[in-house]
Amino acid sequence: MRITAIRTDRLRIPLDPPFPAAWDPVPRTSFAVTIVRVETDEGVLGIGSGDTMDGFAAFEHLFVGQDPLAVARHVRALETIDFHAGRYWPLEVALWDIVGQVAGLPVATLFGGAADGLPAYASCGLLLPPAARAESALRFREEGFRALKIRVDPRRLDEGLAAVTATRQAVEDTMAIMVDLNQGWRMAGDVSPSLDVDAARRIAAQLAELDVLWLEEPLAGTDLRGLASLRAAGLGVRIAGGEMTRTFAEGLAALDADAFDVYQPDVVLAAGMLRTRTIAEVALARNRWFTPHTWTNGLGLLANLQVAAGVGGGPFIEFPYDPPGWTPERRDAFLAEPIRPGADGILRVPDRPGIGIVLDEAAIRRAAA
Repeated sequence: MRITAIRTDRLRIPLDPPFPAAWDPVPRTSFAVTIVRVETDEGVLGIGSGDTMDGFAAFEHLFVGQDPLAVARHVRALETIDFHAGRYWPLEVALWDIVGQVAGLPVATLFGGAADGLPAYASCGLLLPPAARAESALRFREEGFRALKIRVDPRRLDEGLAAVTATRQAVEDTMAIMVDLNQGWRMAGDVSPSLDVDAARRIAAQLAELDVLWLEEPLAGTDLRGLASLRAAGLGVRIAGGEMTRTFAEGLAALDADAFDVYQPDVVLAAGMLRTRTIAEVALARNRWFTPHTWTNGLGLLANLQVAAGVGGGPFIEFPYDPPGWTPERRDAFLAEPIRPGADGILRVPDRPGIGIVLDEAAIRRAAA
């Protein structure tokens, strides 16, 4: 089998009304999706998505004509390209989609088959007043979610802590609550400084009193020493991060530093599926958690689920969800069916071979950028 072509569809999905994400100062009026299709001479088609793939055309010749099943070779090639250009990990997703189809198995089975699904937590993207956030948590609970994550802006700390407090009072002990400070990385042009260790320690201590399960990205992602000191301080709340770890070596460095209780590399934005699998297995062997970041689209969400379920990650899988601003229908507008957890709150691995995605070609034509 040989790769005969690599094609990309660039989509622009409108958001009306706009979505004011907590980590982005400019409300989103649309969002971009790039779909990667890897074609083979035997008619097997692999599909991936995640990062933009901008500039990839210059490197297509490194893959066309090669065996799509030689994934380790392609990962090494992608790592060399990442140094010079961009994060082209959606291509690896499409390759694993081919491998799974050839094997007749979901990728999660190929990665170990530890679970057929994971409990989803509702990952909120909006900054809401305390009462509104508490009301949303109660709705999530009725829908089957066992946990939610609340964004807290350190510049509006009192408001954020009030939202966490109101939510804990509303759900009592029936849901786990996580908090994300979004200090690990910055949107383009945001040059504001990250929190320092002392400020993060004070916030962590307050959140521990509210029985918060983990505190996500309390410091810059490069501050492994500071993150490790927070984790080791015994503050009563786990430290999570690593979602945008750029390279495999950086992921290993975080493990060596024991920087996190919860490792979160996103397989379509960070170090890819194969390398993230290794990071996850090492983290789990050291009694840490692996529960990846998933804020791209439904295809990226499924790629992360396949890895997490394969290795036995958890205790939850991130499910971006904050209606009416962010819904499966918006996020997955190019899919035949939006990705959703079941009524029991479990996000299950599709029983189709490969990644398990089905595209809506008519929707793709309508959204073509």
